[in-house]
Amino acid sequence: MKKTVFLFPGQGSQVVGMGLDLYREFESIRDLFEMANEITHTNLSKLCFEGPMEELTRTIHLQPALTVISLGFLTAIENEGIRPDIAAGHSLGEYSAIRAAGIVSTEDILRLAFKRGELMHREATKHQGTMHAIIGLPIDAVQEMVSEAQKDGIVSVANHNAEEQIVITGAPDAVQKVSSLARSRGARAIPLKVSGAWHSELMKGAEAEFTNFMDSITFRAPEKPVVHNVTADFSFDPEEIKSIMVRQLVSPVLWYDSMQKLQGEQAETFAEIGPGKVLTGLLKKIFPRDYPCKIYNVGDMKTLEQFLKELS
Repeated sequence: MKKTVFLFPGQGSQVVGMGLDLYREFESIRDLFEMANEITHTNLSKLCFEGPMEELTRTIHLQPALTVISLGFLTAIENEGIRPDIAAGHSLGEYSAIRAAGIVSTEDILRLAFKRGELMHREATKHQGTMHAIIGLPIDAVQEMVSEAQKDGIVSVANHNAEEQIVITGAPDAVQKVSSLARSRGARAIPLKVSGAWHSELMKGAEAEFTNFMDSITFRAPEKPVVHNVTADFSFDPEEIKSIMVRQLVSPVLWYDSMQKLQGEQAETFAEIGPGKVLTGLLKKIFPRDYPCKIYNVGDMKTLEQFLKELS
């Protein structure tokens, strides 16, 4: 039987105007935005549709904003009776994935995304940090340089996105040192436009409060499996999933390993649910050219209709 995987993007996929055509089309999506506006005490719909980009990109706004967009597309798909066989999400996108798997309710996912954004914004304000993408070296080489630079400050791997596409995170000087070492070995090092050192020890101050908040949320056993960022594996225990989601704040996103796991599951249909094409782009880099699969992007009404037509 063919397996369908829903992939949900994380921070960096946002664009002003995202979700507007969906909002105009479906009353259920308008209700979803109203719920998000109430939870965040912000006019999230206005930020998504009109910007400005600078305000939308602030992590305190962006995390619930991107989540409500992905959940909007997910809702439209579910309303047609389509469910994934497996779900996965990149960093923030993992919250939409656990909603797609039936682990947490829509309202609680929006509450979690908002709280996560608040806490990460707070820690980034306290601890200056940065992130760079290292292109052209394998994970072992990058890890070796990270270990060498750790004596100068906090630095670690944030995302292993593709075989030779790795994001490092931490204090500016230590991150810069790893980038210099990488350049000396022929790699490219690209500073990312982020407001904090996500997935690093600099986020550790958020862990205890996020754990307490997480305890107020009901987690159920998954109806469908989720490949988790922290483990690149499935978990079927709600308490373990809670722990994994907290650990994700300071742990690397094992995206490359997660996609290899999906390849091992012989998944054949992949749909990136939400704005942008980052995850389908990575998928094409990770999978062998002859791997038999169909790849979809569902980021506006046109692509949604095309996806529903082909899968129904």
